Amino acid sequence: MAPSSIVGPPDAPQNARPSQSSLDTAAAAAQGEGKRAYVQRMFSDIAPRYDLLNHVLSLNIDKAWRKKALRALNWTRVPEGTYLDLCAGTLDVGAMLVKQKGFNGHVIGADFAVPMLQYGQGKAPRHRLAPVGADALALPFADASLDGAIVAFGIRNVADLDAGLREVRRVLKPEARFVILEFSTPPSRIIRAGYHAYFHHVLPLVGKLVSGHGSAYTYLPMSVAHFPTEQALADRMRGAGFQQVSFDRVSFGIAAIHVGAATTASTS
Repeated sequence: MAPSSIVGPPDAPQNARPSQSSLDTAAAAAQGEGKRAYVQRMFSDIAPRYDLLNHVLSLNIDKAWRKKALRALNWTRVPEGTYLDLCAGTLDVGAMLVKQKGFNGHVIGADFAVPMLQYGQGKAPRHRLAPVGADALALPFADASLDGAIVAFGIRNVADLDAGLREVRRVLKPEARFVILEFSTPPSRIIRAGYHAYFHHVLPLVGKLVSGHGSAYTYLPMSVAHFPTEQALADRMRGAGFQQVSFDRVSFGIAAIHVGAATTASTS
């Protein structure tokens, strides 16, 4: 999908409400080979049980992580702005942002697994939270057009991490923040042992039973194991043009929140 004009804020309804056909077309355009195609198909398959499994398998801790990540977005700097919920899935993060006291802006939830977006519709008014079928590697927004972006548990699924980071920087205004909430590996050997046991044995079994998908929750621990460490991800954010990059471990390092600012205009 080639970049186009940004989806507008609530006072631009002709752009703020993508049609169902545009979602379907974007999903078809996102078809590809390898990891990209597998991830799209997998998340489309598990969409009906995704929210339930997220909260059950994380013991509801994921909600607190998302709230902390939204605080790191510093949306109060531009409360009327337009923000991107990248790899938005069922729109949990976008809906949470829209409901924040004092937030008067607009959120775009972008994902190429369109069934996930469809299951998330209704969590917030469509004129405040617009689902858009889009690939993270080719976002349909103009350069320097968004006031911030956040991705929760989705960046590791992007087929080309560095290209995805550069693409986010491209669409952000100078000084806008990009926040990444992602699973990590606990530094403590004791906690890491329990974490690995749960991730590699309990989670795949429960995930398979509830979702009916044979490999989705086996893919999860594999994708986390192959994802860069916190410091390596911070370095790659800097390499993509983000500045003031930092990260904060949460829940003993089970997950981490990375923050970077697009303090210079993109030339990509």
